[in-house]
Amino acid sequence: MVSINRMTIIGNLGSEPEMRFTPSGRPVTSFRVATNWRYTTPEGERREETEWFSVVAWGKLAEQCNQFLTKGRLVYVEGRLRLHTWEGQDGQKRARNEIVADRVKFLDRQGASLTGEAKTEEGEVAEVEPEDIPF
Repeated sequence: MVSINRMTIIGNLGSEPEMRFTPSGRPVTSFRVATNWRYTTPEGERREETEWFSVVAWGKLAEQCNQFLTKGRLVYVEGRLRLHTWEGQDGQKRARNEIVADRVKFLDRQGASLTGEAKTEEGEVAEVEPEDIPF
């Protein structure tokens, strides 16, 4: 039986990314992304709902996200959904869903890509591997 765990979101960063390191020195960056859904009720009232997603990036992608992402930027995030559990300082068990990113793209005018696509001088999209990115 085949299974798939894939999340794709486009939204704005709600705060500055936060980078830290594991005890072995591996970088991890976390940030929150807000997505909006606009709709009209049957009564004709326009509404907007915001959903917040926690995103985690590891390794080189974590370093790039920390360096280039800022609050308010429009981003595309692709990855897998993971349930993160931990015990709080008060001893209570806590849990939250988070997206473990393997691709992040800037979508606003300052745009650059992290792991995935980059535009050539002619405006064509070319595939780029993470190790090809010079930063």
